[in-house]
Amino acid sequence: MRILTFVAALMMPLAAQAQDRAPILMDVAETHILPRFDKLPETTGALVSASRVDCDPTSPALRAAYDAAFDSWIFASHLRFGPTEVDDRAFAMAFWPDTKGFTTKALSQHIATEDDAVQDPEAYAETSIAGRGFFALERILFDPAFAEQGNADYRCALIQAIAADIDANARAMADDWQSYAPSLTRPGENGRYRTQDEAMQELFKALSTGLEFTADTRLGRPLGTFDRPRPNRAEAWRSKRSLRHVELSLMALRDLASRLAFDHPDIAADLDAAFARAIENAEAIDDPALAGVSDPQARFRIEALQQSIHDIRAIASTELGPALGISAGFNSLDGD
Repeated sequence: MRILTFVAALMMPLAAQAQDRAPILMDVAETHILPRFDKLPETTGALVSASRVDCDPTSPALRAAYDAAFDSWIFASHLRFGPTEVDDRAFAMAFWPDTKGFTTKALSQHIATEDDAVQDPEAYAETSIAGRGFFALERILFDPAFAEQGNADYRCALIQAIAADIDANARAMADDWQSYAPSLTRPGENGRYRTQDEAMQELFKALSTGLEFTADTRLGRPLGTFDRPRPNRAEAWRSKRSLRHVELSLMALRDLASRLAFDHPDIAADLDAAFARAIENAEAIDDPALAGVSDPQARFRIEALQQSIHDIRAIASTELGPALGISAGFNSLDGD
């Protein structure tokens, strides 16, 4: 009897810990996830409107709408699960890295053949994913190579088709997240997540993978090696948004981390300080396209930024993960 009582006493803190996850799950869903996907269609809708008013690639209004919509996507893009991944929606919004140059090929093919899919949103949604989303639009708006390709009227129709496709994708995600969010806040009711622990692991994976992608891909790709830097592999370098994506990602992930660590004030403080250092490092870099990877002095500052993000990852892995009960063998890329 004493043994059973002792075991029960040991289990009580674990049960309390599991019950305490509910407020965090609700907070993340209602104040971190849903507002981002609710905001996205507002900005993508404005992008559609701007493209219809003036489809000139150099139009300040069109480019401003593009920036605002892309900002909204980057602010939500770390949430790569559930409705965001259905039908490859995340890739349809932002097909990058494009290591084979598929975006150029897809757009050139559309223009050369004057593909009439641009007249039908459903048809355009079935075209190559490389010719859809923000990076396809970036090529047409900011790459001089497309300025004279084909017929001007067709290029206009293509810009409008891509904008409309981005908007349709954004609205589909926003709608689906409204019905999906309860699976995070009430796991066990619909089979998506059996327990609160599984739901917490999904959110921790979003944090961990988001940090990894920003450090190793957004910064790692242009950094290349010291002897062979790759500035033209930076994300959105044509529109000079590369550094901005790092900053936006850090701000979004900082918010998620603070919410996940709410029950652990010391860890939350460590994470917040590490995020503050990384954001300060990013703000100190005056190089929007990360072209400075080729210059030793500028490169040092970008490497320091990358290291500061690795420092955040270390805290998340060694402090936050164990506190949340995420197993030591968890891998953010394979989802184990």
